[in-house]
Amino acid sequence: MPEIELLNQIRTKASQKKKTIVLPESHDERVLRAAEILTKEKVASVITLGNEDKIRTEASKLGIDLQGVRIMNHEKSDKLSDFANIFFNQRKHKGVTIEQAKETIRRDIFFAGMMVREGMAHGSVGGSVATTGDITRAGLFCVGLGQGMSILSSFFLMAFPDTVYSFADCAVNPNPDSNQLADIAIATADNHKKLTGDEPYIAMLSFSTKGSAEHELIDKVRAATKLVLEKRPDLNVDGELQFDAAIVESVGKKKAPGSKVAGRANVLVFPDLNAGNIGYKIAQRLGKAEAVGPINQGLKKPFFDLSRGCYVEDIVNTAAIACLMAE
Repeated sequence: MPEIELLNQIRTKASQKKKTIVLPESHDERVLRAAEILTKEKVASVITLGNEDKIRTEASKLGIDLQGVRIMNHEKSDKLSDFANIFFNQRKHKGVTIEQAKETIRRDIFFAGMMVREGMAHGSVGGSVATTGDITRAGLFCVGLGQGMSILSSFFLMAFPDTVYSFADCAVNPNPDSNQLADIAIATADNHKKLTGDEPYIAMLSFSTKGSAEHELIDKVRAATKLVLEKRPDLNVDGELQFDAAIVESVGKKKAPGSKVAGRANVLVFPDLNAGNIGYKIAQRLGKAEAVGPINQGLKKPFFDLSRGCYVEDIVNTAAIACLMAE
C-alpha cells in the first residue's frame, strides 16, 4: 500500500470522526494553509492561536481562506489564569513559581497542551516553528503520560505496496528498559489498529529467536514480552524473534513453530534506538518503503511534533492521524 493511498484512507477515516485539532503556530504560513485544507476537506475542526485580526489580515494577503477556522487569542483568553494554576500545581515540586507558570502558558504550544488536557481540543499538531524539545516538554508537562504508560515514544508507519507495518521506537528512546519496551509495544499495537484497521501482531525483535542465543540484551526483550502478556493478555505478541522469523512465514514456522505471531507480524518493536533507527532507514532506502512519521505516542491524548522543515501536506496528514488516535 503506497504512502499516498494509506494517507488518503487516514484522511477519509478522520473526516468521519469529527474531531477538533489545535494548530498553535498561526505565525507560520504553512499552518494557515493546512488549516484551510483541513477545514475545506472536513478532515477536522481547526482552532489556531493568536490575534484574530492580525491572522485574518495575513491570511487575506496570502490568499488563504480561513472561513470555518476558529481563532483564539490565547494571550487574552479567560483560560490563562486557570491554565497557569493547573501548570503551577503540576510543576511546583520542580521549583516552578506561579509567575513562571503564567509566562509559560502564554506560549502558544503550552497553551495548546492545556487545551488538549482540558478537553477543548482532541489533539494538537505543532513543531513547524517550535523545537522538538519544547514540544516534548509541553506534551509531558501539560497533557501527561497515558494511564499505565511509563514513557513517551514514537513509531513509523512503513507502507509497502501490499502491506503496512508499524516500526517502534525508531526516533525517541535510545535504550528503553524492559518495562518501557513493553509500553512501547502496547502503544504501537493500539495505534497500528486505529490507523490501519488491521489486527496487530507484535514481534519483540532481537538477534535471537526463542532461545537460539543467550545474552543480557535478549533477556531484556524476553522480560518485555512477558510484561506485555501480563498487562494486555488480549494482544497477540511473541518474542524474542529475529526479523526474518517475525515476517517470513516459512522462517517463522521453522524457528518458532506454534507461534501466533511468527511469520505474520505487522508491529515490529526494536530493542533500542540503534536497531530501530537503522532498521527503518534500511526499509525506507533499500526496501523502498514509504515512511510516515515519527508519530508520538504514550501521552494521554495526541500532541504531535512536526519537523521544522515540514510541508503543508505533512501538517494536514499529521492532524488526520491525530484525529484517529484521539479517543
